[in-house]
Amino acid sequence: MINSEHRSVVVIGGGPAGLSAAIAAYDAGAKDVLILERDGRLGGILNQCIHAGFGLTLFKSELTGPEYAARLIDMAAERGIEYRLDTAVTRVDADKTVTCVSREGVFRIAASAVVLTCGCRERPRGAIGIAGARCAGVYTAGTAQKLVNIMGYMAGKECVILGSGDIGLIMARRMTLQGAKVRAVLEIMPRASGLPRNVAQCLDDFNIPLMTSHTVVDILSRNGRVSGVIAAKTDESMRPIAGSEFLLPCDTLLLSVGLVPETELARDAGIGLHATTGGAKVDDSLMSDIDGIFCAGNMLHVHDLADYACLESEVAGRNAALYALKGAAARGRSVPVECSHGIRYTVPMQVLSSASGAITFTARPSEERASGRICVEADGEDIYSKRELGIRPACMLRFTLNTAQSDKLRSACRICVSVRE
Repeated sequence: MINSEHRSVVVIGGGPAGLSAAIAAYDAGAKDVLILERDGRLGGILNQCIHAGFGLTLFKSELTGPEYAARLIDMAAERGIEYRLDTAVTRVDADKTVTCVSREGVFRIAASAVVLTCGCRERPRGAIGIAGARCAGVYTAGTAQKLVNIMGYMAGKECVILGSGDIGLIMARRMTLQGAKVRAVLEIMPRASGLPRNVAQCLDDFNIPLMTSHTVVDILSRNGRVSGVIAAKTDESMRPIAGSEFLLPCDTLLLSVGLVPETELARDAGIGLHATTGGAKVDDSLMSDIDGIFCAGNMLHVHDLADYACLESEVAGRNAALYALKGAAARGRSVPVECSHGIRYTVPMQVLSSASGAITFTARPSEERASGRICVEADGEDIYSKRELGIRPACMLRFTLNTAQSDKLRSACRICVSVRE
């Protein structure tokens, strides 16, 4: 028998984004908020991120991942927000019916509004097609982080890390501090893909080589375990250069080759996905193309800072509460946001003519520049312009248009975000 119940706002995912969305929804007036989390505790990936560096924007303090999570959990507890752990959501329907399974069995929740904060997952070896032995010692960086920080196991003694994403950089430092030898971090791109501060603090401070324009082309094994990798230089098209191969002996290969938004539930609900981010398409309220289903955090697009994921999720939570309390309103006309000249994508992806208030944009640069002006055009007219220093793809740009500027966007027929000299 399937039990049923009703909630004003259901938040799927109890990580930092989900907690922030639930807190914001409660503060906006939706007192009947429920968080569903498949893990055995709240906090999400932050629980295994024991390094410092979190919270500088949101809490004005430098915190470890567990400390950051604890602050959000305490804020939710102060409000009496209900949550259910060890609860897997198996389906979200377009009518906002949420189907779940837990130790108590299968149950359904009829929600007035849903916020998807399902996070993201790492790309595994199979997604990047590395040739070689299928042997022990190949881990994603996040799996190695859990082994070391949560379970107390060393992933290996001699490591090579493929990919210079932030998790890979942090694990280069972590493995070194635990006594392992990190031979090199290989990056297929001509530049590091992680934050500059992580390159400095995790590689430079520990004399760990960063080999850009390099990749792994083969994995060697001995007695069922990694014994080394064959690395090679890559050309401008990121293809291995014949004759440039060399051996890096190691017993462990960590993969930090990108994160992918968790969109299974969104796809099942019929939510449209963005071709560039891989996450949901949303408007400036962070509502998807299905009324009453909002998306935020890393399932929307992969963030470089947890603070930005939380701030974004607050917008989704507030608007989910307003939707739940006031019901559906006519969306009106939506205008897609075009990206050009140095911008890869923005969130939101479209602006509603029927909405009101200031709009906060998050933009991912597509190229590195010493400086540039971030410009927002409405029907060819610049309505926002701000100079930024040190523009790079690893660092998201975040800026807010005031109400008057946002109103011009809402009445426009064409919106474009770009970087200019």
